[in-house]
Amino acid sequence: MMRDDMKAILYTKEEVAERVRQMGAQLTADYKGEDPILVGVLRGSFIFMADLVRCIETPLELDFVAASSYGTWAVSTGQVDLRLDLEKDIIGRHVIVVEDILDTGRTLSKLVDELKKRHPASLKLCVLLDKPERRVAQIEADYVGFTVPDEFVVGCGLDFNQKYRQLPYIGILKPSVYE
Repeated sequence: MMRDDMKAILYTKEEVAERVRQMGAQLTADYKGEDPILVGVLRGSFIFMADLVRCIETPLELDFVAASSYGTWAVSTGQVDLRLDLEKDIIGRHVIVVEDILDTGRTLSKLVDELKKRHPASLKLCVLLDKPERRVAQIEADYVGFTVPDEFVVGCGLDFNQKYRQLPYIGILKPSVYE
C-alpha cells in the first residue's frame, strides 16, 4: 500500500482541492477578457493542471512541454533536458506555465528563458508546490498553491521514479523508500 510509504500527509485531498479552486478563481479574475495559453510541464503537472483548468472560468488554450532535471534520481542532476516543445505559437499571447513543483528552479528557469525568446505578451509561472529552501536558480512563481519544507513530497502529479503521482494528497515520502 502506497500510504505505508508516507512519513506524513502534508496536505489532504480536500485541502489540495480547495487551494486549486482558489488558484483557479484568481486566474479567472487576472485573465478576464483574455485568452491565455496554459503550458503544462509534463509529466508532473498533468494532474494539477487538469484540476486547475476545471476551476478557471475564462476561455483558455492548453499546450505542453516536457522538461526534466531528475531522470530516475531523487535529486536533480543539474542538467535540464527539454524533450517536447510547444505546438502553439505564443507571440503576443498571455502564457501561464503550469508545473507541479518549483524546487531548485533549474528546469523552470531554462524553460522560462526559452519561452521569453518567443515574445509572449506576458509569461507567468503557476506551481502547486514551492520549495524555496532548495532554490539555486533565480526564479519565483507568480501563483503558488503551497510552500513546502525541504522534504521529498509526492502525490497530485509529483512522483518518485514514476510512482505515487496518482495520490490525491501531498505526502512526505519516507527516506527508506528513496535512499
